[in-house]
Amino acid sequence: MRAGCPVPAERLRLIRMNHWGFDGKVHRGELVVHQDAVQPLLYVFGRALEARFPIRRMRVAADYGGDDLAAMADDNTSAFNCRPVTGDSGRLSRHSWGLAVDVNPVENPYVDRGGTVHPPAGRAYLRRNRARPGMITEDGVPARAFRRVGWHWGGEWWSSPDYQHFSADGG
Repeated sequence: MRAGCPVPAERLRLIRMNHWGFDGKVHRGELVVHQDAVQPLLYVFGRALEARFPIRRMRVAADYGGDDLAAMADDNTSAFNCRPVTGDSGRLSRHSWGLAVDVNPVENPYVDRGGTVHPPAGRAYLRRNRARPGMITEDGVPARAFRRVGWHWGGEWWSSPDYQHFSADGG
């Protein structure tokens, strides 16, 4: 853990779960999350697996040295990462509490206030009216499951949509 992280390590949990891959096979993934997020996320990713919603990979942020840009470029689904908001070094991301998840960042890019697409390969997925495998849509299984557990989708943000991002408190 980095100095200055807002959540104590004893409140974080490593969860291992199966997920459907883009190759049509079941894979084992890992997320580090806040203890309060364990059951909601097991529910959400269980529904995604049942629906065969593909997830490229699911590795802990530490596998990328905490480098969010590298994790996004690798299309990695991740949760806890003690870091600032991408594009805003003055604020801590909700990921710093383990209460946010990014799903398939390439297929579900983040567009910051300056119009930069994160990751750059996500530019090919900005047109959201034509759903492709791994894309989050408003009425798709992942978004519905996250809503059911009370989590919020960044894809609904007008000023800087974050299609990959789900959080417990809407931030």
